[in-house]
Amino acid sequence: MKNQLSKFKQFFIENKFVLALLIFLIVALDILLLTKISFIFKPVGVILKTVAAPIILAGILYYLFNPVVDWLEKHKWKRGWSIGLLYLVIIGALIVLFSFVVPAVKDQIASLLNKFPDYWDKLTNELDNFSKTGLFDQIRERLNSNLSEITKTISSKGTGFVNSAIDGIGSFVGTVTEVVLAIVTTPFVLFYLLKDGKKLPEFILKLLPVNARAHSRQVLKEANHQISSYIRGQIIVSFCIGILLYIGYLIIGLPYGLTLAIIAAFTSVVPYLGPAIAITPAIIIAIVVSPWLLLKLVVVWVLVQLLEGKFISPQIMGKSLKVHPITILFVILVAGNLFGVLGVIFAVPGYAVLRVVVMHTFDWFKRISGLYGVQPESQYPPVEPGETQEQNKPKE
Repeated sequence: MKNQLSKFKQFFIENKFVLALLIFLIVALDILLLTKISFIFKPVGVILKTVAAPIILAGILYYLFNPVVDWLEKHKWKRGWSIGLLYLVIIGALIVLFSFVVPAVKDQIASLLNKFPDYWDKLTNELDNFSKTGLFDQIRERLNSNLSEITKTISSKGTGFVNSAIDGIGSFVGTVTEVVLAIVTTPFVLFYLLKDGKKLPEFILKLLPVNARAHSRQVLKEANHQISSYIRGQIIVSFCIGILLYIGYLIIGLPYGLTLAIIAAFTSVVPYLGPAIAITPAIIIAIVVSPWLLLKLVVVWVLVQLLEGKFISPQIMGKSLKVHPITILFVILVAGNLFGVLGVIFAVPGYAVLRVVVMHTFDWFKRISGLYGVQPESQYPPVEPGETQEQNKPKE
């Protein structure tokens, strides 16, 4: 009996690989059980949905304004007075914004809506004229496309979009209510974050076992650095892009330049996909006005993107994330499919935090599993390009 117990212990307990598989199986069974009783957590989901918006907004503003408060505190200002001064400056900026910028943008949007039917008619005429050219016939023959099928597809997609928009009108009031509540509660949450935010990591660490606190403190420190670097840098870069585009639009005389620049600034928060979304309305307006204006728009856009990619982003963002652009693009696409617009906006910082957690978890697993020991050195030196192992074998 003792011999059997010893074999059982040796195989299931002392064998760390089998133990890891058992732990994984137990976790998987726990997840399966939680999916069967998910209705119990519905109130928790409602609570999180209610508080998520103000907490996220306050968190973004915290990372943006906390360096200002810290700087004032270093210069002998009490933290409470520093936050009060910051709030006064923000209120003044909002007054200026709503006094000068918002009315101008509102007038441009109203004018654009009034002229949109004319723009649409001009655009359809241009497309109709293009469809009568020989170039269009050549493109259609090469693509071997069926215009009737394309028309049906566009019609079905448009119908589906309209139906979904009509279905979404019912929840519009609820959405507006949530947005208003988030805007109202965000300043209060931000105040306490600025005042006591530095105490939050230590409070979280006290809830963890003593042996895990040092490692968890390092994880929190790195995650905080990733989030703060990305949020501050991306907001500043987006603001610079908006300013540069507005200057460029003024120079080339593009209609509704202020509104288009603001749209570009907001969409630039999303890497890679944002600029493509931002330039679309500008291209439509430029095509309707004149081909020469379209050419000037392309020149302005290329110059701004070069300035942003070669000078602004490297100086502000640096290489804090160290993530390949293709990885960022895939992360944005996946997050957009999973979580919609919010997923697209928070895909990159969420991935950065998740990567930090996964890397530290993997390091912890390597330490306790013993599966990644030091590999013994090979008796052969590294093979150079163009050589085989036999050619590189040391002579006896």
